[in-house]
Amino acid sequence: MATPTRTRESGPAMRRSAFRRSRGDGPFRFASTGAGIALLAIMAAIGVFLVVKAVPALQANTSHFLTELTWQPNATEPVFGIGALAFGTVLSSLLALVIATPVAVGVALFISHYAPRRLASALGYVVDLLAAVPSVVYGLWGVTFLVPFMLGPSKFLNDYLGWIPLFGGDTVVGRSMLTASLVLAIMILPIIAAISREVFLQAPKMQEEAALALGATRWEMIRMSVLPFGRPGVISAAMLGLGRAMGETIAVALIFPATFNISFKILGPYGNSIAANIANGFGEATEVGRGALIASGLILFLITLLVNMAARFVIARRKEYARAAA
Repeated sequence: MATPTRTRESGPAMRRSAFRRSRGDGPFRFASTGAGIALLAIMAAIGVFLVVKAVPALQANTSHFLTELTWQPNATEPVFGIGALAFGTVLSSLLALVIATPVAVGVALFISHYAPRRLASALGYVVDLLAAVPSVVYGLWGVTFLVPFMLGPSKFLNDYLGWIPLFGGDTVVGRSMLTASLVLAIMILPIIAAISREVFLQAPKMQEEAALALGATRWEMIRMSVLPFGRPGVISAAMLGLGRAMGETIAVALIFPATFNISFKILGPYGNSIAANIANGFGEATEVGRGALIASGLILFLITLLVNMAARFVIARRKEYARAAA
């Protein structure tokens, strides 16, 4: 008669381990759920605060808030709208994204697949440190160095590429949409580069080695194995950088010419943003003016929230891609 064999997994040690896991899972689940609920509550509280403070000013406004280009909330009859500010915010952020993303992807590829180990480690630290530089430093650098420097390149673009609407116009200045976009691009470049670098390092090594074994060059291996794997991560990194650029305040407030009009001519004295307008106008605003600025902050809050939601959607698609590749 055969007797049942007692395995180690069914012994007291296994039961004690399962008991410890079950005892630790409860508090951790409670803490993580509480943290998520607290974050949602904070965001909801911010939204409610912005709405409550903005409603009186919106009721006093004598024009349409979403389409009006004038910004005079401190007048006897307040007239203000978010049209020009929202346009400048989106345009400057998109230009910064177009400038920063190719450079950031190139830096990330060099660190992850080309640079020697010691050099890659040092460059990785430098890229991470760039993200810690205060925005006011970038703004001061932009005002003192980049604004005078950009006069020459701006005149060159206007003279030889003026037939393109972005580079057209009769007036070329240093404090322009292009200069502000360059500062924003430098600010978001470390974020995109750092995230892209980590994504590229997670590319399947077996696929890279297989491509090299079949005779592919380093670039062909990256194009066939690394870039398809890391594309969703790069897109999510770029969208996170876009959200960062939209919310930037001090750096663009020091550079933007602070005009309230809509113009695609990025070399002229045009441009403003929601965050820069709040920084420039909050100190001298009346009660209605502060409410108007808070209302513009509500619009910025909604825009950045939509951008971050889109980034989370892309990250979720990346997880599905990773499971499929496995």
